[in-house]
Amino acid sequence: MKVEKLPLISSRIRRIPEGFGWLDHRLIREGHLRSCSTDALGLYLVLVTVADRDGLSYYGDSLLCAMLGWSCGRLEKARKNLIESDLLAWSEPIYQILELPEIGGTRQ
Repeated sequence: MKVEKLPLISSRIRRIPEGFGWLDHRLIREGHLRSCSTDALGLYLVLVTVADRDGLSYYGDSLLCAMLGWSCGRLEKARKNLIESDLLAWSEPIYQILELPEIGGTRQ
């Protein structure tokens, strides 16, 4: 049985604005988030939101820490988790949200 989805608050339907950041549904469907801590997910959300169309962000560590209310150590741990999960590349000062890896291997 197909469920008909109707907006609950029709005056608040999301519109895609200029500069819209997006999340790939494969993050959930393919289980890419399972290896991520909640801090890593928070950092990922911020970086996806501020990244350009190529997934690049130049937000510095001090700004990210201030935005998230974190210590430098907490940011470093979250960043390391995302890098190890193959979701992020980082070379100070550039963060890159990566295209999701193929199931069973990574793209280079």
